[in-house]
Order: sequence, then structure tokens, then C-alpha cells
Amino acid sequence: MTEHDPIADLPAAATVLAALREGGAAVALDDFGSGHAGIAWLRALPVDTLKLDGELACAVLGSARERLVVGHVIAMARALGLAVVAEGVEDAGHRDVLAAAGATHYQGFLCAGPLDMAALLTLVEDRACAG
Repeated sequence: MTEHDPIADLPAAATVLAALREGGAAVALDDFGSGHAGIAWLRALPVDTLKLDGELACAVLGSARERLVVGHVIAMARALGLAVVAEGVEDAGHRDVLAAAGATHYQGFLCAGPLDMAALLTLVEDRACAG
């Protein structure tokens, strides 16, 4: 689910998402910390993964106040039993700071740039073979 459109009926959305989860789907709340994807959605919707907006994830490298906010958002998600994906990770130092704060996964140019299907399959196969 993305942050671009507000959800007018959170209880109805929660019912649909719960049914999808019962069917085996995982639900991720994308771009948390931007647009409409905020605390209300987190409180109301059954999600498995919280994806931190890239700007929020980068704030972990900023001021003490910014680091505190990011750290508490991650801690809150983890306390709710959610996986945390940090978006916009471009270097190992940034990844390591986010991991120390509790982020469980990352996406960004540190891993790879945009890929077509063939390149994605090659990347996955290479990493699987590497252990």
C-alpha cells in the first residue's frame, strides 16, 4: 500500500487486508513517514512490514533529534512485531546505522539500481549461490 492516496474507510480496508493475510499474502505499509502513510494507518491496518520512506530513513544520519525520531519509529514497528525495511540506502555506513537501530531489511542503490526481470533473476541467483 502506498502513501499517495488516503484510505477513506480504514475499517473496511483492514477487513480486506486481514482476508488477504489469511490467504497467505503479506502486507507492507510503504513510504511510512510521508504523505498519508502515518500512525493512523499503522494503528488501524493489519500489516507485516513497515517500509520507512527514504527521506525518513536518511534522517538517521542527521541531527540527534532526527536520529531519535527514526530510532523510535523503528522501535515502535519492532514492538508491534513488524519487519522494517529502510528505503534509499546507498552505502554500507547508512545500512549499518539503520541495522543498529533495528531495521531488518533495506532497499536502495547499495544493493542494486533499477533492474529488468533478467537482471533481477541473475542477482538473486548469484546471491543464492554465494550463500
